[in-house]
Amino acid sequence: MKVVNLDRPWTDVPVLFQGFVLTDPGQAQVLRQYCEWVVVEDEERRLAPIISKVARLRKRTTEPMEETRSLLEEIPRAKATWNKTRIFVERVIRDIEQGNNNLHLQHARPIIRNCVDSIKANASAMFWMTRIKSRDAYTAEHCLRVAIFTVAFARFLGMPDEDLEIAGLCGLLHDIGKLKVPPSILNKPGALSPDEFSVMQKHTTLGYKLLKQDPDVDSIISDVTVHHHERIDGFGYPHQLEEAQISRFARLVSIVDAFDALTSDRCYRDGVPTSDAMRILYRNRGQQFDTGMVEAFIRMIGVYPPGSLVELSSGEVALIVATHPGKKLKPKVEVLLDANKHPVTPRVLDLSKQPDETQHGILRPLPDGAFGISLQGRIQQLVAGDRP
Repeated sequence: MKVVNLDRPWTDVPVLFQGFVLTDPGQAQVLRQYCEWVVVEDEERRLAPIISKVARLRKRTTEPMEETRSLLEEIPRAKATWNKTRIFVERVIRDIEQGNNNLHLQHARPIIRNCVDSIKANASAMFWMTRIKSRDAYTAEHCLRVAIFTVAFARFLGMPDEDLEIAGLCGLLHDIGKLKVPPSILNKPGALSPDEFSVMQKHTTLGYKLLKQDPDVDSIISDVTVHHHERIDGFGYPHQLEEAQISRFARLVSIVDAFDALTSDRCYRDGVPTSDAMRILYRNRGQQFDTGMVEAFIRMIGVYPPGSLVELSSGEVALIVATHPGKKLKPKVEVLLDANKHPVTPRVLDLSKQPDETQHGILRPLPDGAFGISLQGRIQQLVAGDRP
């Protein structure tokens, strides 16, 4: 197909010519990374099935993500993958702090590929892992969580499998420049002064320069690193890009980055509940964030995110297993306590498939640890083979 127009200026996409015929998958991948849509010329009979496919992909964001393995089956692999990825991130952090800029980022690819495989099998398993947080390990865990959510979000939006690995690398490395920011500023418990904030903002360009030292790093990863704080209204940094100049992947990572920062405990404040973070994202759609992407992200995460603890209207206590984008108040849950708050044999209940007249529904969210039930404890049980 001949590409005749883009949803952004031609000069903002790394292609050689304005108007060209797609000749290999690599060119299409570049267009997907930077553009949400393009205009093509071709015969109507060839375009019709493509247009119908676009409609199906858009509808996909109102349906649960496909699963090939149950949560119980996937949790052990997800935990092992999480631990290996965290070790890699911690090694990169240590190298940069010691002044070693030879980061061996080629080792990140197989690690992210394992994350992609786990998310494709059952995204909720990795979502459960992202809810186990340590205030003291924020930098490493933030990069890891953003990578996980970015892969899942890209898949939720219908991006093909070959793009998920690059999306994950964008998320993993987006904040790498912060490791060049003085710790006194990065970990300051109070508000930053204007001069300190100016230094903090430089993490985008510092990260860009770090990644540009490695010729094997894809250009879109460097683009996301330098532009994930640009805003749709043009008031972002470092380049105050206009809406049409911000790549699709940078828009995606900016939402995930903000969500995780809002919901995580920091040295200077506690994280906010998921519901509050969603309200903040929604309130800033069309100004700071891409409107369509924010709305899709909220559908993916849901009102009750996977891994959160809830009390059902029946009095039973359950962990959220998976969300239903089209039925936000009716996720899939794992019941662990009966109405009298006594342990029961765990059973999975899909509230979206329950008759309307059933008594099962979510009464209220519960803090992790309520009634002796913790997410970390349940993960340990599943890894150990579901032993009590």
